[in-house]
Amino acid sequence: MEKMKVVHIKEAGKVEVVEMEKPIPKNGEALLKIKYCGICGSDIATYTGNQPFATYPRIPGHEFSAEIVEIEANDFGLEKGMIVTANPYFNCGNCYSCQRGQVNCCESNETMGVQRDGSFAEYITMPIERIYNGNRLSAKTLALIEPFSISYHAVNRGDIQKGDNVLVLGAGAIGIFAMISAKLRGAKVYIADVFDGRLEHAKMMGAHGVINITKEDLKERVGEITSGNGMDVCIEAAGLPQTFLNTIDCAAFGGKIVLIGNGKKETTFNHSILLKKELDVYGSRNSLNDFVPLIELVSQGAVDIDKMVTDVFELEHVIDAFEALNNNDGSKLKVLVKFD
Repeated sequence: MEKMKVVHIKEAGKVEVVEMEKPIPKNGEALLKIKYCGICGSDIATYTGNQPFATYPRIPGHEFSAEIVEIEANDFGLEKGMIVTANPYFNCGNCYSCQRGQVNCCESNETMGVQRDGSFAEYITMPIERIYNGNRLSAKTLALIEPFSISYHAVNRGDIQKGDNVLVLGAGAIGIFAMISAKLRGAKVYIADVFDGRLEHAKMMGAHGVINITKEDLKERVGEITSGNGMDVCIEAAGLPQTFLNTIDCAAFGGKIVLIGNGKKETTFNHSILLKKELDVYGSRNSLNDFVPLIELVSQGAVDIDKMVTDVFELEHVIDAFEALNNNDGSKLKVLVKFD
């Protein structure tokens, strides 16, 4: 059997490059040659043992672009040689959520790199119906569509309106993509973090304002921005108890909170504040029917997402890439690993 290189997390804290057998596509599947993989915060969480849904051993990765190297005749217009990306969230099709079309929150959801092996391999197989034509976008850009879709879905969940004041907690890649998504809806978006480097990147990407919560009082600053009213929508993109509590403090009475960040730590608070302020709290998981519109949006030049990439590592330096992100000082935003 032909071999290929694979990034393998044997257990928490142990990532290595190993050889495995190159997969053979089944009926209804295509064989994809990976071009770029993005390292998601959830990949780092799997690496460090802080991903609540991950099992081991695991091949990480679900942000990727690839070239089709084998594919059967299909009704999707997909052909050998195309540069593509794909939906990495596998749903059962049978549970109540799936029956209602909410396949992104399937009760038995398996996301590549978390509950099932992911894209950090030279070759993967993928059901044809999950593959999306890259519409002439570069392989590097296509690897950014999946994380963009996470944030885009979250903003849709919050039904953000033109003129809304929006606060994003966490200026990592998902937080900045949420900022971009909210701006596309006409909102005024402010973003908070502890790292000046991330906040500078957020300003470059178009944030209306940034707040370093180690240097400024967040609630006080929000009061100044909103004339004491609070934010119409707060988006939590860090996955920490304190940032969730920050969203409650900073949201306006009658406001909304959208939760994207994922973590293992419990949060303790008096839930009566949610009643008092009559807050709508939305969980947001994965994305839903967002790949095609985002590929089109980026293809049309509505937004330049390539600026999100701060570092590209070759496959042989992938362990360095994981370590660099695990010890990020705020200078690294979206890190890609180049396979081909």
